[in-house]
Amino acid sequence: MKKQGKVFIGVIGAGKCSKKIYNLAYEVGKGIAKKGGVLVCGGLGGVMEGAAKGAKENGGLTVGILPGDRIDEANPYIDIPIATGIGEARNLVVVRSSDAIIALPGKYGTLSELAFCLKLEKPVVGLSTWQVSEKMPQTKNPKEALKSVFQALKKK
Repeated sequence: MKKQGKVFIGVIGAGKCSKKIYNLAYEVGKGIAKKGGVLVCGGLGGVMEGAAKGAKENGGLTVGILPGDRIDEANPYIDIPIATGIGEARNLVVVRSSDAIIALPGKYGTLSELAFCLKLEKPVVGLSTWQVSEKMPQTKNPKEALKSVFQALKKK
């Protein structure tokens, strides 16, 4: 489903992560921007910041669905911060606002988002993250993840 001619790709993962995972997220965000997609994420740090930075530095548009009441909580690479005030319930908003999801390593918040993806039959691709279903392909690098998620969108 395209909104205003754009594909919205969600990136989910840990709010705090290693430099290695941050760099993977950066490459995913960069790839989304280069393919003309809009990045959707939780708007905070870690994987979300890495992906937003990658997208922003490569001409992409970034949307952050924030758990709190204040837009100034967004990382500096978010173009459109949306303060929800609903805490972790915003995980469902991230999934619903995305046409497809790329999941990087995370904890239980990421696991909840993966469950929402599967429940809603939203295309989701894993990159070094939870393996929760055979319906969720696992990829080895950002390039594979991007290829897989965009192929899944073509099938919809």
